Amino acid sequence: MSGDQNARQSHSMKSDNSSFGMMEEFKYLGTTLTYQNSIQEEIKSKLKSGNACYHSVQNHLSSSLLSKNLKIKIYRSIILPVVWYGCETWSLTLRKDRRPRVLENRVLKRIFGPKRDEVTGEWRKLHNEELNDLYCSPNTVGVINQEE
Repeated sequence: MSGDQNARQSHSMKSDNSSFGMMEEFKYLGTTLTYQNSIQEEIKSKLKSGNACYHSVQNHLSSSLLSKNLKIKIYRSIILPVVWYGCETWSLTLRKDRRPRVLENRVLKRIFGPKRDEVTGEWRKLHNEELNDLYCSPNTVGVINQEE
């Protein structure tokens, strides 16, 4: 038997007539846990789900019929919970990951739309700092980090 097989065999457990072996990964309370305690795939999965939510409501977020306040409520009540559910288990360094902030900026750019440049008169996308000023709320990554 190889060393890897010995290590895996030593992690099996017997109870009565049942034997439980080591799992590579499993889902517990909506969070995927791995034997290496890696959370990268979990973050990737949450962001993928958040992107799916975003794409399902992006027409509403760019609609001129809805107010910006209502669009922000849609963002906070539909997209954010999907991305941040279970984030309490993420390590501090992973919480500071820039990928959730990129998703947030993409959504906010859709909500607030382009801006006409005062000098050239051309339409342009808003810069991240401008988005933060318009959003008038701390970015969600910062809020999540403060909750620890």
